[in-house]
Amino acid sequence: MADYGHEPQFGIFVTPDAAQADAVLALARLADAVGLDLVTFQDHPYQAKFLDTWTLLSVVAAQTTHVRVAPNVLNLPLRPPAVLARAVASLDRLSGGRVDLGLGAGAFWDGVAAMGGPRRTPGEAVDALSEAIEILRALWDTSQRSVRQVGEHYAIVGAHPGPAPAHDVEIWVGAYKPRMLRLTGTQADGWLPSMGYIELEDIPEANARIDDAAAAAGRPPSAIRRMLNLLAGGLEPERLAELNLRDGISTFILAASSDDDVRRFAEETAPAVRELVLAGESRPLAGAGAGAARPVVVESTPLAADPTPPPARRLSAEQAWDEATRPTARGADAGETGARRYTPDQQAAGRHLIDVHDHLRAELDRLREIIEQVARGETDATTARQHITRMTIRQNNWTLGTFCETYCRVVTQHHTLEDRSVFPHLRRSDPALQPVLDRLEAEHVTIADLLERVDQALVSLVAPGGDGIANVNATVDLLTDALLSHFSYEERELIEPLARHGFY
Repeated sequence: MADYGHEPQFGIFVTPDAAQADAVLALARLADAVGLDLVTFQDHPYQAKFLDTWTLLSVVAAQTTHVRVAPNVLNLPLRPPAVLARAVASLDRLSGGRVDLGLGAGAFWDGVAAMGGPRRTPGEAVDALSEAIEILRALWDTSQRSVRQVGEHYAIVGAHPGPAPAHDVEIWVGAYKPRMLRLTGTQADGWLPSMGYIELEDIPEANARIDDAAAAAGRPPSAIRRMLNLLAGGLEPERLAELNLRDGISTFILAASSDDDVRRFAEETAPAVRELVLAGESRPLAGAGAGAARPVVVESTPLAADPTPPPARRLSAEQAWDEATRPTARGADAGETGARRYTPDQQAAGRHLIDVHDHLRAELDRLREIIEQVARGETDATTARQHITRMTIRQNNWTLGTFCETYCRVVTQHHTLEDRSVFPHLRRSDPALQPVLDRLEAEHVTIADLLERVDQALVSLVAPGGDGIANVNATVDLLTDALLSHFSYEERELIEPLARHGFY
Protein backbone atom coordinates (compact mmCIF):
# COMPACT_ATOMS: atom_id res chain seq x y z
CA MET A 1 0.00 0.00 0.00
CA ALA A 2 1.50 3.33 -1.06
CA ASP A 3 0.03 6.69 -0.17
CA TYR A 4 2.16 9.64 -1.24
CA GLY A 5 -0.48 12.23 -0.36
CA HIS A 6 -1.16 13.64 -3.83
CA GLU A 7 -4.70 14.37 -5.00
CA PRO A 8 -5.78 12.59 -8.21
CA GLN A 9 -5.13 14.54 -11.39
CA PHE A 10 -6.10 13.82 -14.98
CA GLY A 11 -4.73 14.97 -18.29
CA ILE A 12 -4.25 14.10 -21.94
CA PHE A 13 -1.31 13.20 -24.14
CA VAL A 14 -1.79 14.45 -27.71
CA THR A 15 0.31 13.56 -30.74
CA PRO A 16 1.67 16.86 -32.14
CA ASP A 17 0.78 16.03 -35.73
CA ALA A 18 1.68 19.02 -37.93
CA ALA A 19 -0.86 17.96 -40.57
CA GLN A 20 -3.62 18.16 -37.94
CA ALA A 21 -2.47 21.30 -36.13
CA ASP A 22 -5.96 22.79 -35.77
CA ALA A 23 -7.31 19.52 -34.36
CA VAL A 24 -4.41 19.31 -31.89
CA LEU A 25 -5.17 22.80 -30.59
CA ALA A 26 -8.90 22.05 -30.46
CA LEU A 27 -8.29 19.01 -28.24
CA ALA A 28 -6.18 21.15 -25.90
CA ARG A 29 -8.90 23.80 -25.67
CA LEU A 30 -11.51 21.13 -25.03
CA ALA A 31 -9.42 19.65 -22.21
CA ASP A 32 -9.34 23.11 -20.66
CA ALA A 33 -13.09 23.58 -21.09
CA VAL A 34 -14.09 20.25 -19.51
CA GLY A 35 -11.85 20.72 -16.48
CA LEU A 36 -8.89 18.40 -17.02
CA ASP A 37 -5.70 19.25 -15.19
CA LEU A 38 -3.02 18.69 -17.84
CA VAL A 39 -2.34 18.87 -21.56
CA THR A 40 0.95 17.25 -22.61
CA PHE A 41 2.85 16.51 -25.81
CA GLN A 42 5.72 14.23 -26.77
CA ASP A 43 8.95 15.80 -28.00
CA HIS A 44 10.76 14.35 -31.01
CA PRO A 45 12.51 17.26 -32.79
CA TYR A 46 13.95 14.90 -35.41
CA GLN A 47 10.42 13.88 -36.47
CA ALA A 48 9.61 16.06 -39.50
CA LYS A 49 5.87 15.35 -39.26
CA PHE A 50 5.56 16.75 -35.73
CA LEU A 51 5.07 20.30 -34.55
CA ASP A 52 7.85 21.69 -32.39
CA THR A 53 6.80 20.85 -28.87
CA TRP A 54 7.88 24.04 -27.13
CA THR A 55 6.21 26.25 -29.73
CA LEU A 56 3.06 24.14 -29.42
CA LEU A 57 3.06 24.39 -25.61
CA SER A 58 3.31 28.18 -25.87
CA VAL A 59 0.33 28.43 -28.23
CA VAL A 60 -1.74 26.07 -26.07
CA ALA A 61 -0.94 28.07 -22.94
CA ALA A 62 -2.11 31.22 -24.75
CA GLN A 63 -5.39 29.61 -25.84
CA THR A 64 -6.35 28.11 -22.46
CA THR A 65 -7.14 29.50 -19.03
CA HIS A 66 -6.60 26.93 -16.30
CA VAL A 67 -5.14 23.68 -17.65
CA ARG A 68 -1.42 23.09 -17.04
CA VAL A 69 0.88 22.30 -19.96
CA ALA A 70 3.97 20.08 -20.04
CA PRO A 71 6.22 18.19 -22.43
CA ASN A 72 5.82 14.44 -22.04
CA VAL A 73 8.79 14.14 -22.12
CA LEU A 74 11.26 16.68 -23.48
CA ASN A 75 14.19 15.37 -25.50
CA LEU A 76 17.06 16.70 -23.40
CA PRO A 77 19.94 16.02 -25.83
CA LEU A 78 18.40 18.54 -28.26
CA ARG A 79 17.32 21.04 -25.59
CA PRO A 80 20.33 22.75 -23.91
CA PRO A 81 19.39 23.03 -20.22
CA ALA A 82 20.48 26.66 -19.74
CA VAL A 83 18.31 27.85 -22.63
CA LEU A 84 15.53 25.49 -21.53
CA ALA A 85 15.56 27.03 -18.05
CA ARG A 86 14.84 30.47 -19.54
CA ALA A 87 12.13 29.08 -21.82
CA VAL A 88 10.34 27.21 -19.02
CA ALA A 89 10.45 30.16 -16.63
CA SER A 90 9.27 32.58 -19.32
CA LEU A 91 6.30 30.46 -20.34
CA ASP A 92 5.43 29.81 -16.72
CA ARG A 93 5.29 33.54 -16.03
CA LEU A 94 3.35 34.29 -19.19
CA SER A 95 0.81 31.54 -18.47
CA GLY A 96 0.24 32.41 -14.82
CA GLY A 97 2.17 29.46 -13.37
CA ARG A 98 0.77 26.69 -15.57
CA VAL A 99 3.92 24.93 -16.78
CA ASP A 100 5.57 21.73 -15.60
CA LEU A 101 8.52 19.94 -17.16
CA GLY A 102 8.72 16.31 -18.17
CA LEU A 103 12.28 15.29 -19.04
CA GLY A 104 13.79 12.27 -20.74
CA ALA A 105 17.44 11.26 -20.89
CA GLY A 106 17.16 10.71 -24.63
CA ALA A 107 16.35 7.96 -27.12
CA PHE A 108 16.38 7.37 -30.88
CA TRP A 109 20.01 8.40 -31.04
CA ASP A 110 20.24 8.22 -34.83
CA GLY A 111 17.58 10.91 -35.03
CA VAL A 112 19.27 12.99 -32.33
CA ALA A 113 22.62 12.77 -34.14
CA ALA A 114 20.98 13.66 -37.46
CA MET A 115 19.81 16.92 -35.87
CA GLY A 116 23.31 17.74 -34.61
CA GLY A 117 22.85 16.41 -31.09
CA PRO A 118 25.19 14.14 -29.14
CA ARG A 119 25.11 10.35 -29.36
CA ARG A 120 25.27 9.16 -25.75
CA THR A 121 25.56 5.79 -24.10
CA PRO A 122 22.83 4.91 -21.57
CA GLY A 123 25.16 5.79 -18.68
CA GLU A 124 26.17 9.10 -20.26
CA ALA A 125 22.52 9.98 -20.88
CA VAL A 126 21.66 9.50 -17.19
CA ASP A 127 24.66 11.57 -16.08
CA ALA A 128 23.74 14.34 -18.52
CA LEU A 129 20.15 14.39 -17.23
CA SER A 130 21.37 14.71 -13.64
CA GLU A 131 23.61 17.65 -14.61
CA ALA A 132 20.77 19.28 -16.54
CA ILE A 133 18.37 19.15 -13.59
CA GLU A 134 20.97 20.85 -11.40
CA ILE A 135 21.43 23.60 -14.00
CA LEU A 136 17.67 24.13 -14.38
CA ARG A 137 17.16 24.55 -10.66
CA ALA A 138 20.21 26.78 -10.29
CA LEU A 139 19.07 29.15 -13.04
CA TRP A 140 15.59 29.37 -11.51
CA ASP A 141 17.07 30.37 -8.14
CA THR A 142 17.40 34.15 -8.32
CA SER A 143 18.77 34.40 -4.78
CA GLN A 144 22.27 33.81 -6.14
CA ARG A 145 24.27 36.24 -8.29
CA SER A 146 25.65 33.77 -10.84
CA VAL A 147 25.69 30.09 -11.65
CA ARG A 148 28.74 27.92 -12.11
CA GLN A 149 28.05 24.26 -12.94
CA VAL A 150 30.87 22.45 -14.70
CA GLY A 151 30.12 18.83 -15.50
CA GLU A 152 31.02 16.15 -17.98
CA HIS A 153 28.30 17.15 -20.42
CA TYR A 154 27.31 20.73 -19.60
CA ALA A 155 29.35 23.70 -18.41
CA ILE A 156 27.69 26.87 -17.14
CA VAL A 157 30.24 29.44 -16.04
CA GLY A 158 28.98 32.72 -14.61
CA ALA A 159 25.48 32.75 -16.10
CA HIS A 160 23.08 35.03 -14.28
CA PRO A 161 20.00 33.24 -12.89
CA GLY A 162 16.51 34.26 -13.86
CA PRO A 163 13.83 34.83 -14.63
CA ALA A 164 12.32 32.83 -11.82
CA PRO A 165 9.21 30.83 -12.75
CA ALA A 166 5.85 32.03 -11.46
CA HIS A 167 5.53 28.87 -9.36
CA ASP A 168 7.70 25.93 -8.30
CA VAL A 169 7.90 24.11 -11.62
CA GLU A 170 7.83 20.35 -11.12
CA ILE A 171 10.37 18.24 -13.00
CA TRP A 172 9.03 14.83 -13.96
CA VAL A 173 11.30 12.09 -15.24
CA GLY A 174 10.38 9.25 -17.57
CA ALA A 175 12.30 6.40 -15.95
CA TYR A 176 12.31 2.59 -16.09
CA LYS A 177 15.75 1.21 -15.30
CA PRO A 178 17.48 1.21 -11.90
CA ARG A 179 19.80 4.19 -12.44
CA MET A 180 17.02 6.39 -13.81
CA LEU A 181 14.72 5.36 -10.98
CA ARG A 182 17.39 6.29 -8.46
CA LEU A 183 17.85 9.66 -10.18
CA THR A 184 14.08 10.18 -9.94
CA GLY A 185 14.16 9.56 -6.21
CA THR A 186 17.10 11.86 -5.57
CA GLN A 187 16.38 14.78 -7.93
CA ALA A 188 12.93 14.73 -9.53
CA ASP A 189 9.49 15.92 -8.44
CA GLY A 190 7.62 13.25 -10.38
CA TRP A 191 7.96 9.83 -11.95
CA LEU A 192 6.31 9.61 -15.38
CA PRO A 193 6.34 6.13 -16.95
CA SER A 194 4.13 4.97 -19.81
CA MET A 195 2.00 1.89 -20.28
CA GLY A 196 3.60 -0.22 -22.96
CA TYR A 197 7.02 0.44 -21.45
CA ILE A 198 6.20 -0.77 -17.95
CA GLU A 199 3.93 -3.58 -16.75
CA LEU A 200 1.46 -2.62 -14.04
CA GLU A 201 2.72 -5.42 -11.80
CA ASP A 202 6.23 -3.88 -11.96
CA ILE A 203 5.14 -0.53 -10.53
CA PRO A 204 5.55 -1.52 -6.84
CA GLU A 205 9.17 -2.55 -7.39
CA ALA A 206 9.93 0.67 -9.26
CA ASN A 207 8.26 2.66 -6.48
CA ALA A 208 10.45 0.93 -3.94
CA ARG A 209 13.61 1.88 -5.83
CA ILE A 210 12.47 5.51 -5.99
CA ASP A 211 11.53 5.49 -2.31
CA ASP A 212 14.89 4.04 -1.25
CA ALA A 213 16.80 6.59 -3.32
CA ALA A 214 14.72 9.45 -1.91
CA ALA A 215 15.31 8.30 1.66
CA ALA A 216 19.06 7.97 1.03
CA ALA A 217 19.09 11.55 -0.28
CA GLY A 218 17.21 12.80 2.78
CA ARG A 219 13.98 13.36 0.87
CA PRO A 220 10.52 12.05 1.84
CA PRO A 221 9.15 9.64 -0.80
CA SER A 222 6.04 11.83 -0.91
CA ALA A 223 8.17 14.53 -2.58
CA ILE A 224 7.90 12.54 -5.81
CA ARG A 225 4.54 12.53 -7.56
CA ARG A 226 3.69 9.17 -9.17
CA MET A 227 2.19 9.42 -12.64
CA LEU A 228 1.21 7.16 -15.53
CA ASN A 229 0.69 7.68 -19.26
CA LEU A 230 -2.26 5.57 -20.37
CA LEU A 231 -2.65 3.99 -23.78
CA ALA A 232 -5.55 5.06 -25.97
CA GLY A 233 -8.74 3.81 -24.36
CA GLY A 234 -7.17 3.91 -20.90
CA LEU A 235 -8.26 1.62 -18.08
CA GLU A 236 -11.51 1.17 -16.20
CA PRO A 237 -12.03 3.64 -13.32
CA GLU A 238 -11.83 0.79 -10.81
CA ARG A 239 -8.38 -0.15 -12.13
CA LEU A 240 -7.13 3.41 -11.95
CA ALA A 241 -8.47 3.77 -8.40
CA GLU A 242 -6.66 0.58 -7.47
CA LEU A 243 -3.41 1.94 -8.89
CA ASN A 244 -3.91 5.02 -6.75
CA LEU A 245 -4.81 3.19 -3.55
CA ARG A 246 -2.27 0.39 -3.92
CA ASP A 247 0.64 2.05 -5.72
CA GLY A 248 0.16 5.76 -5.09
CA ILE A 249 -0.29 6.67 -8.76
CA SER A 250 -2.06 10.02 -8.54
CA THR A 251 -1.79 11.50 -12.05
CA PHE A 252 -3.26 9.74 -15.08
CA ILE A 253 -2.58 11.04 -18.59
CA LEU A 254 -4.57 9.55 -21.46
CA ALA A 255 -3.37 9.29 -25.05
CA ALA A 256 -6.31 11.10 -26.66
CA SER A 257 -7.08 11.59 -30.33
CA SER A 258 -10.74 12.68 -30.40
CA ASP A 259 -13.26 14.90 -28.65
CA ASP A 260 -15.00 11.78 -27.35
CA ASP A 261 -11.76 10.58 -25.74
CA VAL A 262 -11.33 13.87 -23.94
CA ARG A 263 -14.93 14.26 -22.82
CA ARG A 264 -15.27 10.68 -21.62
CA PHE A 265 -12.04 10.90 -19.63
CA ALA A 266 -13.02 14.23 -18.03
CA GLU A 267 -16.73 13.68 -17.52
CA GLU A 268 -16.90 9.98 -16.68
CA THR A 269 -13.53 8.46 -15.81
CA ALA A 270 -12.07 11.26 -13.67
CA PRO A 271 -15.13 11.77 -11.40
CA ALA A 272 -15.52 7.99 -11.00
CA VAL A 273 -11.88 7.55 -9.97
CA ARG A 274 -12.07 10.45 -7.53
CA GLU A 275 -15.21 8.96 -5.99
CA LEU A 276 -13.66 5.51 -5.60
CA VAL A 277 -10.45 6.90 -4.16
CA LEU A 278 -12.38 9.08 -1.73
CA ALA A 279 -14.39 6.12 -0.53
CA GLY A 280 -11.29 3.93 -0.33
CA GLU A 281 -13.00 1.31 -2.48
CA SER A 282 -11.37 -0.73 -5.22
CA ARG A 283 -11.43 -4.26 -6.44
CA PRO A 284 -8.14 -6.22 -6.27
CA LEU A 285 -6.04 -6.43 -9.40
CA ALA A 286 -5.72 -9.84 -10.98
CA GLY A 287 -3.37 -11.84 -8.82
CA ALA A 288 -3.43 -9.35 -5.95
CA GLY A 289 -3.87 -10.67 -2.46
CA ALA A 290 -7.04 -10.18 -0.52
CA GLY A 291 -5.35 -7.53 1.57
CA ALA A 292 -4.33 -5.42 -1.42
CA ALA A 293 -7.28 -3.03 -1.20
CA ARG A 294 -7.33 -0.30 1.41
CA PRO A 295 -9.82 -0.98 4.19
CA VAL A 296 -12.79 1.35 4.12
CA VAL A 297 -13.17 3.41 7.25
CA VAL A 298 -16.19 5.71 6.99
CA GLU A 299 -16.32 8.49 9.56
CA SER A 300 -19.14 11.01 9.66
CA THR A 301 -18.30 14.66 10.35
CA PRO A 302 -20.15 17.98 10.23
CA LEU A 303 -20.54 19.49 6.78
CA ALA A 304 -17.12 20.90 5.82
CA ALA A 305 -17.86 22.47 2.44
CA ASP A 306 -18.64 26.14 2.99
CA PRO A 307 -20.59 28.12 0.38
CA THR A 308 -18.61 30.89 -1.27
CA PRO A 309 -19.93 34.24 -0.04
CA PRO A 310 -21.17 36.77 -2.59
CA PRO A 311 -18.95 39.78 -3.38
CA ALA A 312 -19.01 42.56 -0.84
CA ARG A 313 -19.75 45.18 -3.49
CA ARG A 314 -21.41 45.30 -6.88
CA LEU A 315 -19.79 46.50 -10.06
CA SER A 316 -22.96 47.48 -11.95
CA ALA A 317 -25.79 49.86 -11.11
CA GLU A 318 -28.11 47.53 -13.06
CA GLN A 319 -29.40 44.30 -11.51
CA ALA A 320 -30.03 41.07 -13.39
CA TRP A 321 -32.78 40.12 -10.93
CA ASP A 322 -34.22 41.04 -7.55
CA GLU A 323 -32.28 38.97 -5.01
CA ALA A 324 -34.84 39.74 -2.34
CA THR A 325 -37.33 37.51 -4.17
CA ARG A 326 -35.08 34.46 -4.08
CA PRO A 327 -36.70 31.58 -2.20
CA THR A 328 -34.76 29.52 0.31
CA ALA A 329 -35.19 25.91 1.37
CA ARG A 330 -32.76 25.92 4.25
CA GLY A 331 -34.35 24.30 7.26
CA ALA A 332 -36.13 26.45 9.78
CA ASP A 333 -34.19 24.66 12.49
CA ALA A 334 -30.67 25.76 11.59
CA GLY A 335 -29.33 24.12 14.70
CA GLU A 336 -30.62 20.75 13.57
CA THR A 337 -29.04 21.19 10.14
CA GLY A 338 -25.73 22.20 11.66
CA ALA A 339 -25.77 19.16 13.95
CA ARG A 340 -26.10 16.69 11.08
CA ARG A 341 -23.08 14.59 10.19
CA TYR A 342 -22.09 13.31 6.76
CA THR A 343 -19.67 10.73 5.40
CA PRO A 344 -16.80 11.86 3.10
CA ASP A 345 -18.69 10.35 0.17
CA GLN A 346 -21.77 12.43 0.98
CA GLN A 347 -19.71 15.59 1.35
CA ALA A 348 -17.97 15.04 -1.99
CA ALA A 349 -21.03 16.28 -3.91
CA GLY A 350 -20.84 19.76 -2.42
CA ARG A 351 -17.10 19.94 -2.92
CA HIS A 352 -17.54 18.99 -6.57
CA LEU A 353 -20.06 21.80 -6.98
CA ILE A 354 -17.68 24.36 -5.44
CA ASP A 355 -14.79 23.07 -7.59
CA VAL A 356 -16.85 23.55 -10.75
CA HIS A 357 -17.84 27.05 -9.68
CA ASP A 358 -14.23 27.93 -8.84
CA HIS A 359 -13.23 27.00 -12.37
CA LEU A 360 -16.02 29.15 -13.77
CA ARG A 361 -14.99 32.05 -11.52
CA ALA A 362 -11.47 31.73 -12.91
CA GLU A 363 -12.88 31.85 -16.45
CA LEU A 364 -14.76 35.01 -15.57
CA ASP A 365 -11.56 36.59 -14.22
CA ARG A 366 -9.83 35.72 -17.48
CA LEU A 367 -12.66 37.29 -19.51
CA ARG A 368 -12.41 40.49 -17.51
CA GLU A 369 -8.64 40.52 -18.03
CA ILE A 370 -9.08 40.20 -21.79
CA ILE A 371 -11.63 43.04 -21.84
CA GLU A 372 -9.12 45.20 -19.97
CA GLN A 373 -6.54 44.34 -22.63
CA VAL A 374 -9.02 45.45 -25.31
CA ALA A 375 -9.52 48.74 -23.47
CA ARG A 376 -5.74 49.27 -23.33
CA GLY A 377 -5.36 48.41 -27.01
CA GLU A 378 -3.26 45.31 -26.27
CA THR A 379 -5.70 42.94 -27.99
CA ASP A 380 -8.85 43.21 -30.07
CA ALA A 381 -12.56 42.48 -29.74
CA THR A 382 -12.29 39.44 -31.99
CA THR A 383 -9.92 37.78 -29.53
CA ALA A 384 -12.32 38.54 -26.68
CA ARG A 385 -15.24 37.03 -28.62
CA GLN A 386 -13.19 33.90 -29.33
CA HIS A 387 -12.53 33.55 -25.61
CA ILE A 388 -16.26 33.77 -24.84
CA THR A 389 -16.92 31.05 -27.41
CA ARG A 390 -14.43 28.73 -25.71
CA MET A 391 -15.60 29.38 -22.15
CA THR A 392 -17.01 26.46 -20.24
CA ILE A 393 -19.98 28.58 -19.20
CA ARG A 394 -20.86 28.83 -22.88
CA GLN A 395 -19.91 25.35 -24.09
CA ASN A 396 -21.47 23.48 -21.17
CA ASN A 397 -24.31 25.92 -20.57
CA TRP A 398 -22.43 26.36 -17.25
CA THR A 399 -25.44 25.08 -15.28
CA LEU A 400 -25.38 22.84 -12.25
CA GLY A 401 -27.79 20.62 -14.13
CA THR A 402 -25.30 19.96 -16.93
CA PHE A 403 -22.51 19.16 -14.47
CA CYS A 404 -24.68 16.97 -12.34
CA GLU A 405 -26.11 15.05 -15.27
CA THR A 406 -22.56 14.12 -16.18
CA TYR A 407 -21.76 13.18 -12.59
CA CYS A 408 -24.96 11.19 -12.37
CA ARG A 409 -23.92 9.10 -15.37
CA VAL A 410 -20.76 8.17 -13.52
CA VAL A 411 -22.53 7.39 -10.27
CA THR A 412 -25.21 5.30 -11.94
CA GLN A 413 -22.51 3.41 -13.83
CA HIS A 414 -21.06 2.25 -10.51
CA HIS A 415 -24.36 1.58 -8.78
CA THR A 416 -26.19 0.19 -11.84
CA LEU A 417 -28.97 2.73 -11.40
CA GLU A 418 -31.01 4.48 -14.06
CA ASP A 419 -29.39 7.62 -15.49
CA ARG A 420 -31.19 10.78 -14.40
CA SER A 421 -30.39 14.43 -13.81
CA VAL A 422 -30.02 16.08 -10.46
CA PHE A 423 -32.85 18.59 -10.45
CA PRO A 424 -35.66 16.05 -10.97
CA HIS A 425 -33.99 13.85 -8.35
CA LEU A 426 -33.83 16.66 -5.80
CA ARG A 427 -37.44 17.62 -6.56
CA ARG A 428 -38.53 14.08 -5.81
CA SER A 429 -36.31 13.76 -2.74
CA ASP A 430 -37.02 17.14 -1.16
CA PRO A 431 -40.22 18.94 -2.24
CA ALA A 432 -39.12 21.99 -0.23
CA LEU A 433 -36.43 22.57 -2.86
CA GLN A 434 -38.94 23.05 -5.69
CA PRO A 435 -39.04 26.89 -5.54
CA VAL A 436 -35.25 27.10 -5.27
CA LEU A 437 -34.70 24.83 -8.27
CA ASP A 438 -37.24 26.78 -10.31
CA ARG A 439 -35.43 30.02 -9.45
CA LEU A 440 -32.00 28.56 -10.30
CA GLU A 441 -33.24 27.44 -13.69
CA ALA A 442 -34.74 30.87 -14.36
CA GLU A 443 -31.42 32.51 -13.47
CA HIS A 444 -29.64 30.14 -15.87
CA VAL A 445 -31.73 31.61 -18.68
CA THR A 446 -30.99 35.17 -17.59
CA ILE A 447 -27.23 34.55 -17.51
CA ALA A 448 -27.34 32.96 -20.96
CA ASP A 449 -28.93 36.21 -22.17
CA LEU A 450 -26.20 38.24 -20.44
CA LEU A 451 -23.52 36.25 -22.25
CA GLU A 452 -25.20 37.15 -25.52
CA ARG A 453 -25.23 40.82 -24.47
CA VAL A 454 -21.47 40.72 -23.87
CA ASP A 455 -20.96 39.18 -27.30
CA GLN A 456 -23.18 41.81 -28.93
CA ALA A 457 -21.34 44.61 -27.12
CA LEU A 458 -18.05 43.35 -28.54
CA VAL A 459 -19.55 43.21 -32.04
CA SER A 460 -20.80 46.77 -31.63
CA LEU A 461 -17.36 47.88 -30.49
CA VAL A 462 -15.86 47.25 -33.93
CA ALA A 463 -18.90 48.30 -35.98
CA PRO A 464 -18.89 51.76 -37.61
CA GLY A 465 -20.62 54.15 -35.26
CA GLY A 466 -21.05 51.40 -32.69
CA ASP A 467 -20.94 51.67 -28.92
CA GLY A 468 -17.56 52.11 -27.26
CA ILE A 469 -15.58 50.15 -24.72
CA ALA A 470 -17.60 51.67 -21.89
CA ASN A 471 -20.63 49.66 -23.02
CA VAL A 472 -18.52 46.48 -23.06
CA ASN A 473 -17.25 47.16 -19.55
CA ALA A 474 -20.75 47.85 -18.25
CA THR A 475 -22.10 44.63 -19.75
CA VAL A 476 -19.23 42.54 -18.35
CA ASP A 477 -19.72 44.15 -14.92
CA LEU A 478 -23.37 43.11 -14.97
CA LEU A 479 -22.45 39.58 -16.03
CA THR A 480 -19.87 39.41 -13.23
CA ASP A 481 -22.38 40.53 -10.58
CA ALA A 482 -24.94 38.01 -11.83
CA LEU A 483 -22.61 35.02 -12.06
CA LEU A 484 -20.92 35.50 -8.69
CA SER A 485 -24.25 36.08 -6.99
CA HIS A 486 -25.80 33.04 -8.67
CA PHE A 487 -22.92 30.71 -7.78
CA SER A 488 -23.09 31.82 -4.16
CA TYR A 489 -26.87 31.31 -4.02
CA GLU A 490 -26.64 27.88 -5.63
CA GLU A 491 -23.96 26.72 -3.20
CA ARG A 492 -25.81 28.12 -0.20
CA GLU A 493 -29.02 26.32 -1.09
CA LEU A 494 -27.75 23.00 -2.50
CA ILE A 495 -24.55 21.93 -0.73
CA GLU A 496 -26.41 20.50 2.25
CA PRO A 497 -29.27 18.88 0.26
CA LEU A 498 -26.71 17.28 -2.04
CA ALA A 499 -25.01 15.78 1.01
CA ARG A 500 -28.31 14.33 2.19
CA HIS A 501 -29.72 13.20 -1.15
CA GLY A 502 -26.73 12.87 -3.47
CA PHE A 503 -26.83 13.32 -7.24
CA TYR A 504 -28.99 10.28 -7.93
